[in-house]
Amino acid sequence: MDFATLALFFVTALAIAISPGPGILYVAARTLAGGRAEGLASSFGTGLGGLVHVAAGAVGVSALVMASAEAFTILKLAGALYLVWIGTKTIREARLPFQTKVLTTGAARAFREGILVEALNPKTAAFFLAFLPQFVDPSAGPVWLQFLVLGLISVGLNTAVDVVVALLASRARSIAMGRPTMLRRLRTVAGGLIAALGLALLVARRPATLG
Repeated sequence: MDFATLALFFVTALAIAISPGPGILYVAARTLAGGRAEGLASSFGTGLGGLVHVAAGAVGVSALVMASAEAFTILKLAGALYLVWIGTKTIREARLPFQTKVLTTGAARAFREGILVEALNPKTAAFFLAFLPQFVDPSAGPVWLQFLVLGLISVGLNTAVDVVVALLASRARSIAMGRPTMLRRLRTVAGGLIAALGLALLVARRPATLG
């Protein structure tokens, strides 16, 4: 791939990465709910989940899933219900005493949930399948390798932006730490945002251009 193509892709991918979307909202919500460690863990978890779609797209699996209405629906429902479950659980935990809430959260769990949330998101698969091929040149070498390289760059940029969001959100949470009522409200709002993302995914439609 030539430098001009890579440069154009980098700029475009960066613009997409910094645009507010479900991924940024999810990381911000997890940070507000569980703190900086949980937010950073969610960032890297969603990054790893994104790599699942990149790898699948490189070998054509994602294309097969997106071409099948049944497979798309199953994946969509699984991801949406998982987000709704996380959101409602966060809202329930917000009502518990502060010490108990700390014990029921953790970076390890946030990392695992981040992986599943992103890996079960069919819209991520649709994005990679629609966006990355625009910069692939069959005459420049193996298509799967170009797809993989571009995917790694995109995921890396998204993860970097998510980390910044987590750090900023953790500052807001630190301010609220001395105010239990405010912290409880932040966690409740965060849980509501996560559940809302799940409900939004439930109404997602399979892209017509992909089957």
